Parts: sequence; structure tokens; C-alpha cells
Amino acid sequence: AMLLAEPIQGEGGYVVPPSGYWDELKKLLDEHGILLAMDEIQTGLGRTGKWFASEHFGVVPDIVTMAKGIAAGLPLGVTSAREELMDWPPGSHASTFGGNPVSTAAANAVIKIIKEEKLLENAEKQGAYLKKRLVEMMDRHKMMGDVRGKGLMVGVELVKDKETKEPAKEETVDVMMRCFRKGAAIVNCGVSTIRWMPPLVITRDLLDSALDIFDECLSEVEAKA
Repeated sequence: AMLLAEPIQGEGGYVVPPSGYWDELKKLLDEHGILLAMDEIQTGLGRTGKWFASEHFGVVPDIVTMAKGIAAGLPLGVTSAREELMDWPPGSHASTFGGNPVSTAAANAVIKIIKEEKLLENAEKQGAYLKKRLVEMMDRHKMMGDVRGKGLMVGVELVKDKETKEPAKEETVDVMMRCFRKGAAIVNCGVSTIRWMPPLVITRDLLDSALDIFDECLSEVEAKA
């Protein structure tokens, strides 16, 4: 048996699990001999300020899946697992496009650049600044119900009312499209969450520009509500 899960929810709304969640779950899985597979397709390769988001929670999975950022846009998916699990005899598993030399060369280059340009450190530093500015905005924006995330994986949940937490689904799309028209490509996820997932090379100036656009667009939508 195996449990497959994201260490931090991606499409579900950029939801960070509560403290102790992964410790208790891993303990339960180990007691019953169940493998843990972490889907790090969105969260891995530096997105959260560490190579893998599972590192934030002190959990070592049995299997890890990676894709998206690992090859900088070229098509590539990777599965990594403990050695004793990868004991298939030759020829027992194949893939039509597996092992593409161009994509794997790109992945090697990505890993090298992340190390040499200290992009893990940049994701952690800029991510902390991003969260700080977003949290500061909450006091003056009636629709900002929550700010959560790790590194450069931050979600802002928009609500109709901060007491009831009723999702502001239509308003979220409105904010997203207004930002896009003004030059900030911000995407939604979950029911009513704006996700911030800038490139690992993002600078403070570019973050400030995007945050100012978001601030302005959210104010416009709130004025209509």
C-alpha cells in the first residue's frame, strides 16, 4: 500500500498543513507498513526555499515525483525512490519518451544553476518579503482572509466576509484578470485563492511592482462589492 500526497497543497489552494501533521501521518504509515510518496511537482526544486517542500516538515518520503521546473519548461518527469524499491529487472518498465537527452540535459543545467546562483536562498529571502507585504495588506483589505505558504509558494485566500470565510470565487477571478491586464501574471487555485509563484530568480523590484498592482486591483474589486 502507498499514500500519495503533496507536502503543501497546490491546486487545492496552496494549503500548508498544520504543525505536526506530517510527523503523525508518517508515524501511522510506518506502523502499518504503508509507503509514503510525495508529489513535489509543484513544490520541489527550490519553489519553497528548499530543494523539496517535505524538508520543511522533517519527513523523508519513500518515493518522490518531480516535473515542471526541473527542466525549465522542457517536458520531463522524474520519479525517485529508495534503492530497495527500485529493484525492477531490466525491461520491466519502459516509456516512449523516457530519458529524452535534451530534457535531461536541461534538468542537469537547472540543478547546476540553482546551486551556483543560490536560488534556494533567493526563494527563501524573497518569499519572506512577499509574505510580509501581503500580511501587511490584510488590515486594509476586507477580502483578504488568509495569507499562507513557504518560500515563493504563497497563497492569498479571498473571502466575501472575514467572519464567515465565505469564498469570494467570482471576485478572485476578477482580481486575477485585472492584474493580468496591468502586467502581473497572477493565477488562481482552489476555490478562491490567488497564488503567488514567481520565478526563483525574482528580484525585490519586480515583486514590489506585482504587489502594487495586486493591491490596486484588489481595492478596485472591493469597491464594487
